[in-house]
Amino acid sequence: MEPTSDTPSWDTDRLPEGQAKVTAVREMFDAIAPRYDLVNRIMTFRLDTRWRRKAVRLLGLPSGSLVLDLASGTGDLCVDLARAGIRPLSMDLSFGMLAADRSGAPRSQADILNLPIADASVDGATCGFALRNLLDLPSFFQELGRVVRPGGRIALLDVGVPRNRLIRFGNGIYFGRIVPRIGGWLSDPAAYRYLPKSVAYLPEPDVMLRHLREAGFSDATHRQLSGGITQLLVATRD
Repeated sequence: MEPTSDTPSWDTDRLPEGQAKVTAVREMFDAIAPRYDLVNRIMTFRLDTRWRRKAVRLLGLPSGSLVLDLASGTGDLCVDLARAGIRPLSMDLSFGMLAADRSGAPRSQADILNLPIADASVDGATCGFALRNLLDLPSFFQELGRVVRPGGRIALLDVGVPRNRLIRFGNGIYFGRIVPRIGGWLSDPAAYRYLPKSVAYLPEPDVMLRHLREAGFSDATHRQLSGGITQLLVATRD
């Protein structure tokens, strides 16, 4: 289905590419921001809170560290970072998401592929469930390598594809069929039809690890969480 003048730009059978993807992602998250947290809690059975806390724990930075939370959404990761004594800076392309942020962290609307941050100026960075929404993932990793100081740390979460066939089958049914219905009832139906399909944007873990190492994170590791329905990339800046 091709979008018409009355159809959201993300409501299409084919995943958008190039600048059309950037526009679709920004507009979609603006639209779903008011109920984003509610839908997340329901459709993940609150596992999303556990995944974020694990990411912060494995970030392993001391209290007082300055950390960018990129594609920060409504600021959930910022809250967890602050609870760990870390100073978060929230950045997102979606003004709607930033407007719904209740973390209290300093926030800025920004293209996270072109961060308004000086070289080697932060102690770390996090990103929660947004890698697949970026236009150019290797460029994002290079930007992380630019702004994170040597010895700094990153923790990047996103949905995953379980290796176990049974878990993969069950997750495919739930994520592909049930999540869009939950999202449709509570928020924007088109957005929650798009989000399960957007997993196709993600490269294989080995590819992401290679790009991270090329960006200056030579110890980058990949973990599957909750049977592989979520994945976590953790690394130290060389």
